[in-house]
Amino acid sequence: MRVEPVTPDALVAHVVGLLAGRDRSRHVRVLVDGPPPARAEVLADALVDPLRAAGRPVVRVRARDFLRAASVRLEHGREDELALYDDWVDLGALDREVLGPLGPHGSGEYLPSLRDPVRDRSTRARRELADAGTVLVLDGSLLAGRGLDVDVTVHLALRTATLERRTPPEERWTLPAYARHMSECDPEATADVVVRVDDPRHPALVHR
Repeated sequence: MRVEPVTPDALVAHVVGLLAGRDRSRHVRVLVDGPPPARAEVLADALVDPLRAAGRPVVRVRARDFLRAASVRLEHGREDELALYDDWVDLGALDREVLGPLGPHGSGEYLPSLRDPVRDRSTRARRELADAGTVLVLDGSLLAGRGLDVDVTVHLALRTATLERRTPPEERWTLPAYARHMSECDPEATADVVVRVDDPRHPALVHR
């Protein structure tokens, strides 16, 4: 294994290069995964404009817009790490409404969001039709290795000590869920791209 320090811009260019060169007649579904302090949404957002500049249409979807209803995910309280792992994100809805339709045999009609995470109600979003060769960019936490039907997984990795240090005190109850994810899914071993982001200003690509 070799670790290559890169700049944030070089990291974006690396991931864009992997995605933009794929078959333009087919959609590409990429998951950017990492615990909240890794800020997967920042990298996911940064991919959009360069991909479009490379001639690829882009659909941007956030796992937080596919949370289950609060009555389900908070049934056992607001600080239940088992529920955070198993019940918060509706993985079935993501596959059914987004990843499946943008798959090789899908219709291309996807649902951009399901539930408003703040108001805890349906977004009433309408289905949209993706252009040919669209790159779907999905971000979230605790998703890599969970069976989602994606083509490319980018995992933003943090050392355990870094994750603990950068997790606010009011969110430390979540740490066992991330430990479980590392133990059961080992995203650093299975993701297509692994990036160490202990210092977000100085990411490092992991070459296996």
